[in-house]
Order: sequence, then structure tokens, then C-alpha cells
Amino acid sequence: MRNETNYNLCDFQTVEKLLKKHSFAFSKTLGQNFLIDDYVCPEMAALLNSDEKTAVIEVGPGIGVLTKELCKTSGKVISVELDKRLYPILEETLGEFDNFELIEGDALKLDFNKLINEHLAGYNTIKFCANLPYYITSELIMKLLEEKASISEIVVMVQKEAAQRLCAQLGTRKTGAVTVAVKYYGEAEILFEVGRESFMPSPKVDSAVIKITVNDDKKYPVGDEKKFFSLVRAAFAQRRKTLVNSVSSSLGIQKSDVANALNELSLNPNIRAEELTMEDFVGLFDLLF
Repeated sequence: MRNETNYNLCDFQTVEKLLKKHSFAFSKTLGQNFLIDDYVCPEMAALLNSDEKTAVIEVGPGIGVLTKELCKTSGKVISVELDKRLYPILEETLGEFDNFELIEGDALKLDFNKLINEHLAGYNTIKFCANLPYYITSELIMKLLEEKASISEIVVMVQKEAAQRLCAQLGTRKTGAVTVAVKYYGEAEILFEVGRESFMPSPKVDSAVIKITVNDDKKYPVGDEKKFFSLVRAAFAQRRKTLVNSVSSSLGIQKSDVANALNELSLNPNIRAEELTMEDFVGLFDLLF
């Protein structure tokens, strides 16, 4: 280990001094809100249930509050950070940990399979844990699931509304395309809620920590997953419209073909995407493609 750093990253004044030292100003564009709650990060790390044989991938480490806890409980932690202004801060706050590695770049453009093969070979289990910037939540989770990176578990803090959508039951109003993806690849649950006062600066919304357990085996009989999710995205592309209109305008399929498929599934032709179950989506895909 290197020389230990003694920063209390959950203390407002300590964080303020640290940021001032590095002339750091928060970026609204990057959705930067740093955690200053001494309960949340240790709890997230504990719920991830890692050990020395577990490697963890994190996106958006900020100043390293969650990262520090992950380094204490895991064999290796790789953090992906887009904002280069944070690199010297992370070097300072995480200097004590020799199991930490910083990867420069945009997580939405990253090949997670390649990252795992090049940096995490030899680890029995790969998990993902992060306090996600709100603006990339759905896109990043979809990317992680669709790329089928060898990640067995995802524990993330997201906006409360996003958490409810990610963990919603299919067939309810909170359902979205990402809900279908999560249900297709695994099971999601809300672990606990986090108030806006736990952040610096405080956002205008509350958050929640969720866990997605990724299935080992394929649960649903879909031959072409890329086409299947193009259908799912099309179905939710225009939520106020009926599924027939949304799918037809997004994919260029004749309305009559979509309506006939719904009829064959004994579904109302005026149904909206949020009312479908996973079995309905799979059945519709089989009939249309």
C-alpha cells in the first residue's frame, strides 16, 4: 500500500477545501452531485457482497467516496471517469489503495467486454457499482445488459423515478423500454432510498439504490435480440400513442400487420406498450419478425 490519506470525504468542509485546492467547479452538464453521506456508500459496498476474488467496475467516481469503500471490500476496482479535472483529486483521495485503477473515457462509448478481458482477467466474479449521473442511467444500464459483459450483479444509485421505472412490474404505467431490458436479462429490486440532502450540491430530486441480478441463462425464446429490442424501443418511442401507431411509425411496419398480430395474441388493438407483459412482447416479436 501507498501512504494512507485521511480525508473524510463525507465532511462538507473537507470536501470544499479539497475542491478549492484543485480549483474544481461542479459541471451541470455532467450531472455532478457528490455524495457526502457516511451511511450510503459503506452500505452500497456491503450490499454488493464482494471479496478479494471479486472485481468491481464503477462509472463516475467523483472524488472517490464510493470508490474508497469498494476498494476496502473488493479485490480490484476499476473506475471510468470522463472529467479529467477529477484525475488529480482521485489520485490524492485514493492514494492508499493499490487495487484501484482509473480508466479515462466515456462509459457510453466503452467496450466493457474488452475492458474486462484486458484488465480483470483472473477474477472469478465481476460486479458493477456506481452512483450514476442521472442523464446516462437508462442508456448505460441498457448497454451493460445488451453487451452481455460478464457482470453478475449491478448495484447503482439512480434518481428515484428512474429506480421505480427500472424495478417496475411489466404491464404497469411506470414501465419503459429499460424495464423490459432489465426483466429480460435479470431481476431488479429497490434496496433503499437516499434523500437529496445526502449530496453536494443537493439535486432537486431524491434517489434510490437498486440491485439488478443478471440471469445466468436465457429466460425468453428470442432469436435475434437486437431486433427484439428495436421493437421494444419502437413500442415506447411515443408513449401517448397506441402501440400500433408507435411501432408502425418507428419501424415502418404496416399498421394492419401490427393490429393483426395483436389480435392473434388476443390483445386490444388500442393497447399501449406499457400494458404489455414480457410474454406479450415476445409473442408480438415472433409474429412480426
